[in-house]
Amino acid sequence: MAILVTGGLGYIGSHTVVELLNNNFEVVIIDDLSNTEKFILENIEKVSSKKPIFYPFDLKRKELLKQVFDAHNIEGCIHFAAFKAVGESQVKPIEYYENNLFSLINLLQEFRERNISNFIFSSSCTVYGQADKMPIDEETELKLPESSYGKTKQMGEEILRDFVAAYKKRVSLLRYFNPIGAHPSAKLGELPIGIPNNLIPFVMQTAAGIREKLSIWGDDYPTVDGTAVRDYIYVVDLAKAHVKALQKLINSTEEKVIDIYNLGTGKGSSVLEVVHAFEKANEVKVPYEIKDRRAGDITIAYANADKAEKELGWKSETSLEEALRTVWQWQKYLETRIN
Repeated sequence: MAILVTGGLGYIGSHTVVELLNNNFEVVIIDDLSNTEKFILENIEKVSSKKPIFYPFDLKRKELLKQVFDAHNIEGCIHFAAFKAVGESQVKPIEYYENNLFSLINLLQEFRERNISNFIFSSSCTVYGQADKMPIDEETELKLPESSYGKTKQMGEEILRDFVAAYKKRVSLLRYFNPIGAHPSAKLGELPIGIPNNLIPFVMQTAAGIREKLSIWGDDYPTVDGTAVRDYIYVVDLAKAHVKALQKLINSTEEKVIDIYNLGTGKGSSVLEVVHAFEKANEVKVPYEIKDRRAGDITIAYANADKAEKELGWKSETSLEEALRTVWQWQKYLETRIN
């Protein structure tokens, strides 16, 4: 029995593959390498001492996807593969809808035709839009997301609800807040291609002198210091939640399951608080400049993750400062690869 991990060489995907291998799952990865590099596969093997099976292609290639399912006894899937940059999605909405929805539908067609269940969807807190109250729990009303990226995640969840209802499947929707950090080995981490879209890689590259200044998008939000507030969760903690969610689906005796979990720390931190925490944790300076707000961004979002603790026995365990220390170790590792 194998678990298919799409986008398994990406940031969250690679950490989750390691956790799956550590829990004795056989792993099959599909990744088109559009937002990662091949050395991540080698490092997964170094970290876990096990080698996942890897196929480099785009999930929109239905004929290649069928061949993978023909070749392996797939027991379940964790679906990470998606375009995920909020800002970019505002200027390339059609590309986001095509990539994020077609890839999901192609996977679900294989699950339906082969009578496979146990599907975990990499969702996002963006499905809540700007929530009226904090913290956000799973009963919080879903509003229209601010970005095309968020809309693809909300649409993906709706597709999966219909999939469960019509075909009697087991599905888990994992709504992440903001993953940060790197593996303790410093051999896996966030690897932005080109100019980073997420805060932490930009902080990391600015501290390293790769970028002249960090751009902070807006300081006029109604928050403690005027910058946007998010819930930053350590990526290894997040990866472990996927294993827990998968085990729950596999062990379920019910025909139809639609699990929904928020995955976060339950604490919000502003952009400036994160920058200062990074500087303190690593004894470095991060020069920054304030710019206008970025289209698609919301003011504040942090999780109530009590449900995941109660039903999965999972909770975030790593502090913001410790997660930010791993980021700097990852940056130093990347510099040794270049040099």
